[in-house]
Amino acid sequence: MKYVYFDCSSGASGDMILASLLSLGIPAEEFKQAIKRLNLPVEIKITRGKSLGLTGTRVQVITSGDTPARNFDEVSKVINRSKVEPEVKDKVIKVFRRLFQAESRVHGTAFVRTHLHEAAADDALVDITGSCWLLKQLEVDRLYFSPVNLGSGFIKTSHGLLPVPAPAVAELMKGYPVYSTGEKTELLTPTGAAILTALGECWTEKPQLVYNRLGYGLGKKELESQPNVLRSFYGELDSLKLPLAIFQIEATIDDASPQLLGHFINKTLDLGALESYLTPVVMKKNRLGTKLTILAEADKIESLIEAVFRETTTIGLRYFPVARRVLRREIIEIRLGSQKIRIKQAFLGNERINIQPEYEDCRRAAEALNMPLKKVMLLSIEKIKERG
Repeated sequence: MKYVYFDCSSGASGDMILASLLSLGIPAEEFKQAIKRLNLPVEIKITRGKSLGLTGTRVQVITSGDTPARNFDEVSKVINRSKVEPEVKDKVIKVFRRLFQAESRVHGTAFVRTHLHEAAADDALVDITGSCWLLKQLEVDRLYFSPVNLGSGFIKTSHGLLPVPAPAVAELMKGYPVYSTGEKTELLTPTGAAILTALGECWTEKPQLVYNRLGYGLGKKELESQPNVLRSFYGELDSLKLPLAIFQIEATIDDASPQLLGHFINKTLDLGALESYLTPVVMKKNRLGTKLTILAEADKIESLIEAVFRETTTIGLRYFPVARRVLRREIIEIRLGSQKIRIKQAFLGNERINIQPEYEDCRRAAEALNMPLKKVMLLSIEKIKERG
């Protein structure tokens, strides 16, 4: 299973997405043959170029002239009549449906009566179909993207001069994190926004990436202060560590027994807490108390908060998001005599910087082998080091 992560610090357009995916290693001629299945009067020009020193791929779709405005049914007919794979057709229609829905809401027209000019032209059909076809060829199961740079200023459209982001883009990006670095141009196009939001997920923090290939798709314009490039990171899905929203729950308690709180710590771990611990504190009027601290992912917060109120004596608590970084971990198994022992290894990049045998495995092995626990742990670490 594979993933692609787009760095949208220079926005995204249909041709940039297309070029970025193409630069991940699909042969150009194979791609051109796939586009011919659309039966459109277009020519594909693929070149290498630079933007502020960064080298990337540029894809230009040369059309035979102006394409008449199309409605959703007309676009669907073009796609369904083509010879592209059914799986690709489904994704293309999904993207166009989202695009037409946004335009329909913006202009206050019925979905079936909404017509698109630039966004349903032959070059847009190639951009969207080509991107969906490339995702299939790359065997991409998950598409992720960063917060998107919109640009600023005004753009000329078939509807006249419009502010950036264009109304359709603003509609498509509802609920997604966006920003602007002040570039006086449109960086995110309706086609780009439709592809990202129909097929991908946005992560506000960059995930921990272990990637095998890096793609660069160049845009048409040269920007003043940054390269006009869409980077794509491509790798194995099981190596991708996505950033999860982590919350910290705190409560200070001065009227609960240690036995009650000790029991509750184990209960929080059963409920999915990442960490749970107690800290002695001095409270108001110099009373000795205990601070309860729980770290958990966002989807576990409600059940843990309810448990705090039900299982402890506190009548109030605090919770808030926290930043957290973890090392990449691997668990391998070794044998010490007849006993299996799991060893946790932690890596910073490709460097192994920590080795820790699982305590419960070592404890059981120590009893079974009639050996001191510290010797079992030492021998386990030595066996791992011998493997290299």
